[in-house]
Amino acid sequence: MRPCKLSQRHCAQCFGSSKMPDSIPVIDIGPLVQQKADPHMAEDPQVMNVVRQLDEACREIGFFYVKGHGVSPHLLEQVLDMGYKFFALPEEDKLQIAMSSDTGFRGYQKLGQNITKGQPDLHEAIDYFRELENQKLSTRKENPLMGSNQWPNEPSGFRPLIEEYVNVMTDLGEAIIQGIALALSGKKDAFGGKRAGDPFWILRVIGYPPMKKSDFEVGCGDHTDYGLLTLVNQDPTIPALQVKNNEGNWIWAKPIPGTFVVNIGDMLKIWTNGLYQSTLHRVMNDDSKYRVSVPFFYEPNFDALVEPLEICEQQTGSAVPRFTPVVYGDHVIGKVLTNFG
Repeated sequence: MRPCKLSQRHCAQCFGSSKMPDSIPVIDIGPLVQQKADPHMAEDPQVMNVVRQLDEACREIGFFYVKGHGVSPHLLEQVLDMGYKFFALPEEDKLQIAMSSDTGFRGYQKLGQNITKGQPDLHEAIDYFRELENQKLSTRKENPLMGSNQWPNEPSGFRPLIEEYVNVMTDLGEAIIQGIALALSGKKDAFGGKRAGDPFWILRVIGYPPMKKSDFEVGCGDHTDYGLLTLVNQDPTIPALQVKNNEGNWIWAKPIPGTFVVNIGDMLKIWTNGLYQSTLHRVMNDDSKYRVSVPFFYEPNFDALVEPLEICEQQTGSAVPRFTPVVYGDHVIGKVLTNFG
């Protein structure tokens, strides 16, 4: 047996426990992706096998890896590499695209500028949101997220690469949400139309320096995600993402090259009336190397009214909905406005 290349706290084999990262399932979604446009996809047993696995993962832990997703490994590598090149620039160069309220909270944020539960996070990042054009919320005179994305001049080719990646990831997010819709309702378009037929999206390019040996440093504090689905392209060599399982233990979502780590967000918890739970997770980069991660957030329509689906109320045996309806745009604005110190 070859010696383990991971530190003991990272390696499931070293612990001798089945409750380590391997408890996060790996799902081959190839049949789902390949038949995404087929109106009769629910008749295919391979597709429905994927649907069953998605449903089980969403009910049991809220996290899963996907392979067979069809996204080029070269594209995944290029996006991570672009992040490394940007974060290696002098700070004055990075601040040329600094995030502010004037940019609709798009752009670069320094180490410690992002706040989770009142504590600064040990990461720097660039945030991109879908540009909203003239959309505004009926409950607000102004939408704080109105603005244009901020693009750096260096490294060369940054903008076209990220825009290509957003398009690819939007298609992939739609395929996965169709599978989840089939699991919940038997109809692949259950989240289409006014729910997520015109999805908002958020993309973050995040850089995590190594943490010092301190109990007070966290790359990103424990949190749940705001929306529908999160698909994370993480450095394939550095374990850092941790997930809190149903027993209250933190387990490592160690990198599996060529996969995405996927988790469900708060809006899916509401739509399913609690059948699916958005799971607490955090980032702890105690490796000796700088780490880049690129999460893509596939969200509901910005103005979607999110409330429990009737079929999910029936499945939970709830006489009344367990969650109060919320407009997704209101929800994400409220979160963004509390994210920065």
